[in-house]
Amino acid sequence: MANDLLIYGMKGSPFVRKVQVLLAEKGVPYDFEMASPFPAPDWFAEISPAKRIPVLRDRSIGTEGAAGTLPDSSVICAYLERKHPEPAMYPRDHFDHARALWFEEYADSELAMRIGLGLFRPMVMARMFGKEPDVETARKTVREQLPPLFDYLETSIAGRSCFVGDALGIADIAIATQFVNFQHAGARIDVARWPALAAWVDRMLARKSFADCIAAERKFIPQSDAEL
Repeated sequence: MANDLLIYGMKGSPFVRKVQVLLAEKGVPYDFEMASPFPAPDWFAEISPAKRIPVLRDRSIGTEGAAGTLPDSSVICAYLERKHPEPAMYPRDHFDHARALWFEEYADSELAMRIGLGLFRPMVMARMFGKEPDVETARKTVREQLPPLFDYLETSIAGRSCFVGDALGIADIAIATQFVNFQHAGARIDVARWPALAAWVDRMLARKSFADCIAAERKFIPQSDAEL
């Protein structure tokens, strides 16, 4: 019997993984259907007007067309928190809740843009599409674009186990999913410069929710051996 929840997307997308990890942490089963935005098929535009992944379908609401579907990982995660509130992935304190949303946005925009366009696309997607990796672009990203972001994250996580509050939440999931693609591209955090961030990333990616995704992705994502 099919599960109520269905995710449309591609494994390897940090935004698809974000939703998968949140569902795994909540222990909620779901089905997965491959949907590539490169290019997006005509039917996909009906459920994702921006032609981006992931899209969630809640079959308890609708099974065809746009009925029961939600695009955008942040919208999906917020919906899943309301539908499956335990364990909570968003802080109940008002200020902490807003702070968590800030880190989610920072990860989805600042981190995603630089890691996605500056590392994952030139190093991983290039190989997936039969092209030579652009090592120089990746090295420049690691040297010039990512350090200010990592400085901010290091300051924010130093002396803490989680980015907001004392329990894993959406802020941690949103940030950590970007570091999976960082590692897929062959990059590693400078432990001497960012020790707290490096240790936190190691802990997060070792969690079963992340480790299961990473193991599945490594079966088809080409891993880089370039020195970045």
